[in-house]
Amino acid sequence: MFLSGVFPDMEKNSTIINKKLSIAQFHWGFPPIVGGVETHLTIILPQMEKFGHKVSLLTGSVEGVKGRYKYQGVNIYRSPLMDLNWLYKRGLDGLEEEITRFFSSFLEETRPDIIHTHNMHYFSKIHTRTLEHLAKERNIPLILTAHNAWDDILFLELTYNVGWSHIIAVSHFIKKEIVGLGIDDRKITVIHHGIDQEQFHPKVGVTKILKKYPQLKNKKVIFHPARIGLAKGCDVSIKALSLVKERYPDVILVLAGSKNIIDWGETQQKDIAYLVSLIKHFKLEKNILIDVYSLEEMRALYASSDICVYPSSSAEPFGLTMLESMASAKPIIVTKTGGMPEIVKNGINGFIIPLRDVEVLAEKIVVLLEDKRLSRRLGYTGRQMVESQYTKERVTRDTISIYRQALSKSPEKV
Repeated sequence: MFLSGVFPDMEKNSTIINKKLSIAQFHWGFPPIVGGVETHLTIILPQMEKFGHKVSLLTGSVEGVKGRYKYQGVNIYRSPLMDLNWLYKRGLDGLEEEITRFFSSFLEETRPDIIHTHNMHYFSKIHTRTLEHLAKERNIPLILTAHNAWDDILFLELTYNVGWSHIIAVSHFIKKEIVGLGIDDRKITVIHHGIDQEQFHPKVGVTKILKKYPQLKNKKVIFHPARIGLAKGCDVSIKALSLVKERYPDVILVLAGSKNIIDWGETQQKDIAYLVSLIKHFKLEKNILIDVYSLEEMRALYASSDICVYPSSSAEPFGLTMLESMASAKPIIVTKTGGMPEIVKNGINGFIIPLRDVEVLAEKIVVLLEDKRLSRRLGYTGRQMVESQYTKERVTRDTISIYRQALSKSPEKV
């Protein structure tokens, strides 16, 4: 029996479920700009392409990088109008017409079924309001992934007053922050990040990294993989190292230096200056390695380390480096703040310590350095958790599911 038209909603939903989508992504940065959101995009966008969808990303310009190119099948478009470092110095006044024209051109060319923005609930009212207007005009669902939360008026306005079709929160902590603004919790879905478990794994070779940094050979190595800064707890790690050194004089702390980051507010250099002074104060120059590492080198540093630490001093929304260390089968020590306790389970795949507690961090580092069996068990459990819960395929499927739900609720395009 032919029933077309009898159940129009069923027919529409069936079409949406099977349709390959055109997806327009918006974010302020993409590699060589480094950061958690940027890394997240390198994981899920190519995976969307592998699932058969067309993906286009509009992001900020970077000196020496082409304005248009492909990244693992993803169409990358760059513009200074999305470069937060440039926008911070220049100011946002007088850009509305240019932004509207550029966004319109991008949407005309990519013809998306879905618009997915990342952290556009902050920084610039002009960008977000323009995109909201264009999405409504074209009847395209507008998705926000909230990677962070802030305590000010701009965050309140751009999260609560913009007509987001749906909001993805990267942790239950972030969801609570958004619900706290009065937004219906049914409009928010938590999707934890995923990791490329094929790139980060326990058997990564270390020959090249030890050749480049011979000071790591045969040493107790503690890796703080988050980018250098006070918010990431680098000062806490340095202070804890001064205590660990009393027991292990040759211990090495590896810090990931910062280059090509979004530095809204230009605070980075102040943080670095203080951290360098702190290292000199404790006479730890020979016990700390700071450099800028490639993705390949980061994988090797995980493999060559004994322990990973991430004693964030801020309400960390998620912390992708947790998954990287877990995928590398390394135990990790984090603070009880933000979304990190959602991933690290105390005594199961790592340790959770109180905020800014230098002595407890040093104590847990020593415990893991001395008890190899415990360290190995926590690392192995972390790897198992990644393989079952935090793969790149899982996070991509969950995100696509949100797109299809939003499309099923939107009116038919005419």
